[in-house]
Amino acid sequence: MNVWRSYSDKSLFSSLLCSCVSQRSVDSKALQERQKQIMAKGLPKQKPIAGVKQVIVVASGKGGVGKSTTAVNLALGLMANDSSKSVGLLDADVYGPSIPKLMNLKGNPELSDNNLMVPLTNYGIPCMSMGFLVEDVAPIVWRGLMVMSAIEKLLRQVDWGSLDYLVVDMPPGTGDVQLSITQNIPIAGAVIVSTPQDIALLDARRGAEMFKKVHVPVLGLVQNMSVFQCPNCRHQTHIFGSDGARQLADTLGVRLLGDVPLHLNIRETSDRGQPVVVSSPDSPEAEAYRKVASAVVQRLQEVNT
Repeated sequence: MNVWRSYSDKSLFSSLLCSCVSQRSVDSKALQERQKQIMAKGLPKQKPIAGVKQVIVVASGKGGVGKSTTAVNLALGLMANDSSKSVGLLDADVYGPSIPKLMNLKGNPELSDNNLMVPLTNYGIPCMSMGFLVEDVAPIVWRGLMVMSAIEKLLRQVDWGSLDYLVVDMPPGTGDVQLSITQNIPIAGAVIVSTPQDIALLDARRGAEMFKKVHVPVLGLVQNMSVFQCPNCRHQTHIFGSDGARQLADTLGVRLLGDVPLHLNIRETSDRGQPVVVSSPDSPEAEAYRKVASAVVQRLQEVNT
């Protein structure tokens, strides 16, 4: 038996069906928009850091890829490329602060007239780190709320003066600290550091995707420890693989900001608290970091236009 008695019945049913589907689509969009509004109410409002024009975060999906060394030399490279620019350095790695060692800084910050912590300065870079507030070998055994409170103090209770750039050395991973920082302050862009090794690239991709989800522009990737050159025979060896970060950058649709070699000079100068950009400014290693700094500035200009 034919259910449809006429063409008009078929047409009416089709119209009703399309109307229902369209209504469900509208309802779904309205629901999603409502959910976004509810979620937004629970998030802190982003508030700029007083005196800071642009915040650049340096991150990695995992530890041990040279993120802190890159952050330090990026900050110094920004100032070396343009001496008119003022640059600060914030160590947001509460559990494993590296900036005091890398920047050869010790001591406790003084308080300003406004009861704000005054950063410690070396090589023309004002720095703030949890490492200035605890003993060198003291383990920081804190739960999440205490860490969030510490991050809030490092963000809001520091007298940075006037800065063109604040480079933030983020902790490795994609956890509470990263989310707290991205939700509390406007970030001009994120720099992802990785070695060319596959396992490091997996975590670097997670880091990049996290920043995209929280609407932070990914300025690009830095391929660290890209190649080792024997100091005797000059033979080059790709210990961690070749061009992995470049391929990941292509996959993510972001820029490769530069290659930094695996070089003894970088390790030695870092351990002495004399970053290679200032201690060996004419070296190829220092030039690599300055090129990264130039690429970061160019990307910031592109993002802001």
